[in-house]
Amino acid sequence: MKDRLRKGFSRVMLWRMRHVPPRQFMIFLSFIIGVMSGLAAVVLKNIIYLTEHLLTHGLHLERSNYIYFLYPGIGIFLTWLFVRYVVKDNISHGVARILYAISKKGSILKAHNTWSSMVASALTIGFGGSVGSEAPIVLTGASLGSVTGKWLHLNYRQRTLLLGCGAAGAIAGIFKAPMTGVIFTLEILMLDLTLSSIVPLLISSVTAAVVAYLLMGQGVIFSFEITDPFLVKDLPFFILLGIFTGLVSLYFTRVSMQVEERLENVEKVGIRLLIGALVLGLLIFLFPTLYGEGYTTIRSLLHGDVNALVANSPFYGIRDHTFFFLLYVVLIFLMKVVAMAVTNGAGGVGGVFAPSLFTGGVSGFFLARIVNLVPGIHISEVNFSLVGMAGLMAGVMHAPLTGIFLIAEITGGYALLIPLIVTATVSYLTIVYFEPYSIYTKRLARRGELITHDKDHAVLVLMDWRKEIEKDLVTVRPDDTLGQLVEAISRSHRNIFPVLGEKGDLLGVVMLDNVREIMFDRELYDKVYVKDLMVTPPRYIYLTDSMETVLRKFNESGAWNLPVLDRDRYVGILSKSRIFSAYRRILQQMSED
Repeated sequence: MKDRLRKGFSRVMLWRMRHVPPRQFMIFLSFIIGVMSGLAAVVLKNIIYLTEHLLTHGLHLERSNYIYFLYPGIGIFLTWLFVRYVVKDNISHGVARILYAISKKGSILKAHNTWSSMVASALTIGFGGSVGSEAPIVLTGASLGSVTGKWLHLNYRQRTLLLGCGAAGAIAGIFKAPMTGVIFTLEILMLDLTLSSIVPLLISSVTAAVVAYLLMGQGVIFSFEITDPFLVKDLPFFILLGIFTGLVSLYFTRVSMQVEERLENVEKVGIRLLIGALVLGLLIFLFPTLYGEGYTTIRSLLHGDVNALVANSPFYGIRDHTFFFLLYVVLIFLMKVVAMAVTNGAGGVGGVFAPSLFTGGVSGFFLARIVNLVPGIHISEVNFSLVGMAGLMAGVMHAPLTGIFLIAEITGGYALLIPLIVTATVSYLTIVYFEPYSIYTKRLARRGELITHDKDHAVLVLMDWRKEIEKDLVTVRPDDTLGQLVEAISRSHRNIFPVLGEKGDLLGVVMLDNVREIMFDRELYDKVYVKDLMVTPPRYIYLTDSMETVLRKFNESGAWNLPVLDRDRYVGILSKSRIFSAYRRILQQMSED
C-alpha cells in the first residue's frame, strides 16, 4: 500500500513539474497554507476561550481569589508535563525558533510544531498564564508551510516563502488583519520583498482572514471604531508618547530576558515550577488584569471603563485617589512584563505579542491621564491607548510598520495614521539607540545566527562553514624523515601537510613551498625531520567559531588555508576558496526568482 502511494505521489509530482509553472504552483500552495493557518488561528482562539470559560464561568474574582491564585500554576505545570513527556522538544519562543529555522535549519521546522505549540499555549493561557497566543499560532502557521515545502521537496527559497505564508496567515487570521500579516512577515521574519514573494503572502493573508471572518464573525478581539478625531495640536504629545513607549519597550525587553534567564538557570524543575506558580499567582492576586492575555482590559479601556484596571483587586478603593490610582496603573504595566517572563521562564508557552499590546495600551492611557492633569489641556485617553499599543510593538519587536497597520486595521480605518506613524517611529528610534536588537532577535544575534535583509550578512548566517572542512589531507608525524615526507607528498593533491602528535593534537603544518628546494636532495632524506620543517599556522579555527569569526581570522592572517580544531584535536583544513564557492552557491539560491 505504501509503495503504491509513493509511486502515485511521484507520478503526480512529475506531472506537476511538467505542466504547472513554479510561480503558479506557489500561488496555489499559498492559498492552501492560508486556509490551514486561518483554521489553526480559529481553533486556538476557541480552545483558549473555551478553557478559560470552563474554568472561570460562574466564579467572581472578589469571592474566588484563591482559585485564581492557583490556576496559572496549574496551567504551567500541565504545560510542562505536556512538553516534557509528549512533545519532548523545546517549543518556547516561537518567532525566534522560526528565525533560527530560516537561518540555520534550511527553513525546516519539525512536524510536531503544527500542533504542539497550540496545545501547550492553550493550557498555559487558558489557565491564566500572562502571555499571548500569537507566537504559538505563528509557529504553527510557519510549520504548516515548512512541512508542506519539505513534503513536496521544494528548495530552500520556496520553503522559506511557504513558511512566511503560514506566519502571515496566522497573524492575519488571529487579528483578521491581512495587511498586518504580510508586513509582520516582511518586517520581523525578514523575508525579501519581491514580486514573486509578495503575491503569495497576500493570498495567504487574505485567505486566512476570510476563514477567520467566516468562522468567528465580523468582530475581532478588540475591534474599535474611533470616535475622537486626531487634532494637530496633540502632535507634540504623541511625540512624547513615542519616547515614553520606547523607554518602556527597553524595560520590557531587558527585564523579560533577565527574569526568564534567571528562572531557566534554576536546575531543579520542581523548584522552578513552584517559584513560577507562587510569583505569578501573587501578581495576579494583586493585579487581576494580568490574568491571561489581557485583551479584556484593553477592550474596557478603549470603551472608557478605566475602573477595569482596578476591578476585583484588593486595592479597588484607590480608584478615587488620583495619585495612588496612577501609581497602581504604573505597577500594572511594569508587572505585566514580569508576569509574562515568569510564565515562560517557569515552563509555560506563549508569546510577547499580546503582552506588548497590553503594556502599550496601559502605558498610553497612563501618559494621557498625566497630561490631562495639567490645567487647560485635554487629550483623548482612548486614542493614546490605541497609539501606545503601536508604540510598544514598534519598540519591543523593532517593527514600526507592523504596529501601525495592526492598529489601523483593528480600528477599521486610518483616522489615526499620522499619530501612529509619529509615535511608532519615535519609539523605534528611541529603543534602537539603547538596544539594536528586538526581543525576538537578541538571543540569535548573540550567537551570530540572525539572518537580516543585508544580503551579504544573510548569506554568512545561512552558510555552515563546517560542511566545507576538508578531511582528506595527508598527515605526517614530527619524527618522520624528509624521505617519508616526500613519499607523503607524492600521495597528496594538496600543498599543506598537518603535523599530528600521538593523541591527534595539531603540532604544526608543513607547507610544500617550504620544502620544495630540498625535497629532491636525497642526501637529506634521513638527516632532516618533519619537526625541523613544520611551522605554526597563523591562526586556528575552532568548531565553535561563528562564520564571522572564521572570516576575520582569514582576513587577519592573510592565509588561504587554516587548520580546524576541536579543542586541541585536529579535524581538518578549511580553505578560503571553498568558502567563496559556498558563498556564491547560497547567494544564487537566495537570488533565484
